[in-house]
Amino acid sequence: MITLFTFGPFFGLPDPSPFVIKAEMLLKLSKVPYEAKAKGMGGAPKGKLPYITDGDVKIADSTFIRLHLEKKHGIDFDPGLTAAEKGIAWSVEKMLEDNLYWAVVNERWMDDANFDKGPRRFFDAIPAAMRVFIVPLVRRTVRKNLHAHGMGRHSNEEITELAGRVIDSLAAVLGEKPYLMGTRPCGADATVFAFVVSLLSPYFNSQIRPHALRHANLIAYRDRMLREYFPDLK
Repeated sequence: MITLFTFGPFFGLPDPSPFVIKAEMLLKLSKVPYEAKAKGMGGAPKGKLPYITDGDVKIADSTFIRLHLEKKHGIDFDPGLTAAEKGIAWSVEKMLEDNLYWAVVNERWMDDANFDKGPRRFFDAIPAAMRVFIVPLVRRTVRKNLHAHGMGRHSNEEITELAGRVIDSLAAVLGEKPYLMGTRPCGADATVFAFVVSLLSPYFNSQIRPHALRHANLIAYRDRMLREYFPDLK
């Protein structure tokens, strides 16, 4: 039995991390039996979630989890796709993970109101005397990571503009198809769903969310994926 280590449901989402949602979606698509466990950060091989244990093996990072499922369990996440279609799907994944993700991080972690109602809750289990030091330290680290990536060097208006271009591009690739690349989900749908459901969450004050709300196909996609894969999510 595979065990997936997660943060657990937050903010009306399956998980606050799109990468954890992606990993769980990959497991659902693979139909390999698994269980999800929260509070596994202490054992994370790379200091981040998600990771899985499969027997005596630990696999960290959502993409390497996919590769593990493909190699060990013989899962084909992209049946019927041409090499060009696989390339498009992979490009969409990386557009979301390596660009849009940082715009989402900026909104959640750098906006004081969003931080207080969201990421600050991650530290609730830490004794109050320690939180005084740990929370500002972690937030400064996130700020440095944003700056090192480059997204944090832009104004909020510029970040929103860039995020809007990504969202428009995603909506254009999806078009009227039920799934990213056609009539059945592929591996990239795990990533697409993770980001779409996160973007459309009304929990945070967001300048990015209105861009997603303009696209009826993204809303329909989110609703369809929730019905199919997370029917019990409230």
